[in-house]
Amino acid sequence: MTPPNSIEQYLQAATRDNTRRSYQAAVEHFEVSWGGFLPATADNVARYLADHAGSHSINTLKQRLAALGQWHVSQGFPDPTKAPVVRQVLRGIRTLHPAEPRQAAPLQIQHLQQAVAVLDAEAHAARQQHDLPALLRARRDAALLLIGFWRGFRGDELARLRVEHIQAQAGIGLSIYLPRSKGDRQALGVRHQAPALKVLCPVQAYLQWIEVAGIAHGPVFRKLDRWGNLGEAALNSNSLIALLRRILERGGVPAALYTGHSLRRGFATWATSNGWELKALMSHVGWKDAKSALRYIDASASFGELALLEGTSLVPLERLIQS
Repeated sequence: MTPPNSIEQYLQAATRDNTRRSYQAAVEHFEVSWGGFLPATADNVARYLADHAGSHSINTLKQRLAALGQWHVSQGFPDPTKAPVVRQVLRGIRTLHPAEPRQAAPLQIQHLQQAVAVLDAEAHAARQQHDLPALLRARRDAALLLIGFWRGFRGDELARLRVEHIQAQAGIGLSIYLPRSKGDRQALGVRHQAPALKVLCPVQAYLQWIEVAGIAHGPVFRKLDRWGNLGEAALNSNSLIALLRRILERGGVPAALYTGHSLRRGFATWATSNGWELKALMSHVGWKDAKSALRYIDASASFGELALLEGTSLVPLERLIQS
């Protein structure tokens, strides 16, 4: 006999944790903070949009609509967010409150190099001083930066990496399996490859981290407390923005503009400026449509004139691969 809670478990598993939390918060905002009633009418939803038009971005309002629509459908009620009056109000808000979409700044390659150089120096000093907490922190943070950048992973993908899903060969590459991700709509799982590089190598950084941490299974990236004790649970994806900024600040990098998407945007911009075709970039990162990919490419930035290492020019990723 099927356990009574199995259906609910499967329904929850079909929705990403971040999406579920944001939808719950949106419904609570409508019902508790604003004082709306559920199920809602189209007129109520339209008034809700109008009341928040001046204080919320269009993307936030659209996310709130998606949450309300999902609640109504899941409860068996007609979806009021699809009504013409709601769509017209949303269109009017977009016209009267135009705003350029905010995007994370792409992590520049020289900032990546600068931060990793400092982390390597920290690791060397920690080993010399037999300071295991400092060594753990330096190796974890370097692996987080380099895998996140070269694979173009989102914060939640980095947080969900598990040792048993990764095969690493020094000088060759990483094979990373993600059982689920935002772009994997059918939840079939996706395997990503990351080659070993001559500089800023994600494979070497991963192996160094796994070795010093002594991790054989479970989450790859874990919390280190203030005393340097390594936890068992994965890093919370919501904490990655603050962690990324702390890592970059330790490397002397101005980190205020960077967010969890900066690694993804940084790689996309770097690849584009080094001659990658859009199709190759989409395949590498996992985008299903060109519109999604183009949102991540900073056309105003040119990395072609920057140095990957002092005195050298940038080269395509293929030429960085170890032979």
